[in-house]
Amino acid sequence: MTQPDEIARWVGKTRSTNQTIDPRHAGLLAVTLNATPPEAGQNLPPCWQWAWFNDAVPSGGLGRDGHPEKGGFLPPVNLPRRMWAGGEMEFHAPLEIGRNITKRSVIEKIDEKQGKTGKLCIVTVGHDYFDGEKLCIREKQNLVYREDPDPASPAPTPPEPPMDATHSRQVEPDPVLMFRYSALTFNGHRIHYDADYARDVEGYPGLVFHAPLTATLLCTLAADLAADRTLARFRYRATSPLFSGTPFAIRARQEENGEEIALWAETPGGGMAMQASAILT
Repeated sequence: MTQPDEIARWVGKTRSTNQTIDPRHAGLLAVTLNATPPEAGQNLPPCWQWAWFNDAVPSGGLGRDGHPEKGGFLPPVNLPRRMWAGGEMEFHAPLEIGRNITKRSVIEKIDEKQGKTGKLCIVTVGHDYFDGEKLCIREKQNLVYREDPDPASPAPTPPEPPMDATHSRQVEPDPVLMFRYSALTFNGHRIHYDADYARDVEGYPGLVFHAPLTATLLCTLAADLAADRTLARFRYRATSPLFSGTPFAIRARQEENGEEIALWAETPGGGMAMQASAILT
């Protein structure tokens, strides 16, 4: 593993980017998610901001997995596998379609540790989205870097989900949906489209469904259940992968206080794939 003092200097590293939330791109994402295409001046739905502000790196600057080589904005962690493990968002104001938005990012924390399946490095990245001087979204993302899998080790058993859902939806993780989402988020991670790589290098049984797409579907369910309320916070954590071609369920339970919604995604076998919560105002 990279020496701690070598990557510690990445803590506090910042980056700022500007991009217009253009209606055409929003419309393509809406079609992909089977939603009504929004128009200029309307609010961008929560979690849709992930389709903007993504690194556009020439192929010569990509790593083995299709992500940009580490050592630029993200630290040069000497572990080959990367996963988007979770995060949280505070919604202060909506992002408006057609507006130029500034995203300010910072490496907040880097934790190297020994996990049950080997060495881990958790990189926490903060993102603030501004419309002019107005803070719209404050976000944290947790990226986990891991060793290559041991072929002799069995896949971890996912935790059990709650059994008291009040709302459920079925998701068909077909390759076209995954291809379109990868394209719209400019996500080159090969586990989402290169079956040989996903199986032979990273040890998965098939193409891996995007964790941020699962989070988006859960957040959309929460927004639909909010009725006349608005989302104030959304938190999510991936616990087990989902795969192309195997339908899964997303579920929710509205708490009695009316201010919180518990959400989760279930694997086809009934395990917890992602756990989330939404706070309403």
